[in-house]
Amino acid sequence: MTEIFAPVTRFAVPGRIAVSNRAAAEWQTATLTEVRRETPYASTFRFAVPAWQGHLPGQHLMLRLTAEDGYTAQRHYSIASPPEDSGHIELTLDHVEGGEVSGWFHTVAKPGDEVEVRGPLSGFFAWPGDLPALLIGAGSGVVPLMSMVRHHRARGLSVPLRLLVSARSPEELIYAREFGAETTPVFTRSAPPGVPVGRMAAAHVAPLLAAQPEGGWEAYVCGSNAFAEHASRLLVEAGQPVDRIRIERFG
Repeated sequence: MTEIFAPVTRFAVPGRIAVSNRAAAEWQTATLTEVRRETPYASTFRFAVPAWQGHLPGQHLMLRLTAEDGYTAQRHYSIASPPEDSGHIELTLDHVEGGEVSGWFHTVAKPGDEVEVRGPLSGFFAWPGDLPALLIGAGSGVVPLMSMVRHHRARGLSVPLRLLVSARSPEELIYAREFGAETTPVFTRSAPPGVPVGRMAAAHVAPLLAAQPEGGWEAYVCGSNAFAEHASRLLVEAGQPVDRIRIERFG
């Protein structure tokens, strides 16, 4: 008999980290300064936001586009850049087929264009760098996790951090050129010679739980609904406490 796993109701949401409600409620102008291609389907968009009050790794923002006729579209996006990148924020967006906002970014947007942003928003998925962090993501779910990795490097933190990231192929692995020894990629459709192909499994997760640092891991999982449930199951089966798993899901 197959066990049905329901992380939506079983996983506790840690207390929210305090952010400035006033700052988060105000729309600010963000000027696009750079576009970097990450994969055939994803690009990073760098913005100058002089009045940005800062954020914690893992937080997201709301972005608003306004057309000439006054029509507006709003979307929530995770922040990819670390807090140390003062006055700037970076967003990494997939080109979603038929996507109103992502389509504009990938086909129209150019340096000098302006959008509006509001945030940072939410604190439950934030990692301030105080506890050992085990990060697990798939596809564009790696975006908020990369903010954590970059924060860890920028501060030279000694607290342990590990990242397991799943992608369909090496070509679709977002931030591939930035990953170091802290990262283990898993490829589900094609992989380099000698690297097994398959979905993330107990063999990837269990060794990290078996050799966890003193005090244990704070686990962060980000990806689609299906991936979040699968990765959470792997963590629990490997011994990770349920109340130390934080989940950010999309789709």
